[in-house]
Amino acid sequence: MSYAKNSIAARLRLAAPMVLLLGLAACSGKDETATPATDAKPAAPAAATATEPAAEPAVSTKVQAMGSEQLRESASEALRANRMYAPAGDNAMEYYLALRDKTPDDASVKSALTDLLPYTLIAAEQNLAREDFDESQRLIALIEKVDANAPALPRLKQGISRGVEVAATRTTEEANRVKKEAEAKARQLAEQQRMAEQRSREAEAAQQIAAQQAAAQQTAAAPQPAQQDAERQAAERREAEQRQQAAAQQAAAAAAARQAAAPTLRPVSTPAPRYPADALRAGTSGEVLVEITVGTDGSVTNARVLRATPARTFDREALNAVKRWRFEPVAAPVTTRRTLAFTPGA
Repeated sequence: MSYAKNSIAARLRLAAPMVLLLGLAACSGKDETATPATDAKPAAPAAATATEPAAEPAVSTKVQAMGSEQLRESASEALRANRMYAPAGDNAMEYYLALRDKTPDDASVKSALTDLLPYTLIAAEQNLAREDFDESQRLIALIEKVDANAPALPRLKQGISRGVEVAATRTTEEANRVKKEAEAKARQLAEQQRMAEQRSREAEAAQQIAAQQAAAQQTAAAPQPAQQDAERQAAERREAEQRQQAAAQQAAAAAAARQAAAPTLRPVSTPAPRYPADALRAGTSGEVLVEITVGTDGSVTNARVLRATPARTFDREALNAVKRWRFEPVAAPVTTRRTLAFTPGA
């Protein structure tokens, strides 16, 4: 336990500027009304609204079932591996919270949670900015369990509500835009088909006139048998040309019908990818082009990276993000491509 405390203290000294910035941000929310702190357990969070992600338990059932010694060892190991607040079910915050429930009078556990709180606040802000509302909600639940009266809690919860509303509005606007583009494309295809049919009719009329003129010339210059042969050959050519034109028109109409009937993807939930910690610290930016296949139920059934810049830096997070995307159900599977951008501070 002594090693864990020393490790946390060392990290705090290295991250002093970051903690100072966080403190300033927290102070900006102190004018919000807060319930006076007491020694009682933190109050249960308010029920989530219809637009917010469903709240999960702050500490996983698996962690709660662990013994005190196992929790101490797991917390120390998580700190050494820099798993302060993630991943869910295997991080120092959850281990210490479960340990606090078992040993409520242990001052070292309370101190460790106090030291970890600023890092969790920063992570919640970053995930909220990336519109990863599920992860933001999980981190807020951890913060609230540590200190139900934390000044930043009301602002974070309001941020989630506003973010979900903005994402829903953006999804609706995107669906409307895609619908308008599809309608415009269908009108363009219909106009192209009409023009093609008109040109085909004009060409057919010109060919008939030319054939009639040629037949008239042959009638005037050739004997009767030759005239009959010419007429027969002209008729055969016209029939062959008409068959070819009819086949071409049918093929064009079928292609236009297939294009117009292609299903349109309407996104329901497209959370942004997490920013890799190493890339974020290094200030590395880039983008990943992925190809996804959306099943009839609207879920992503397959995803692969087509191009990544820089290579193997953001691939994993990009794939993890698109696999969580959801679209409205479609009549048949659809394969499409999307580009995910990674920009520090965005």
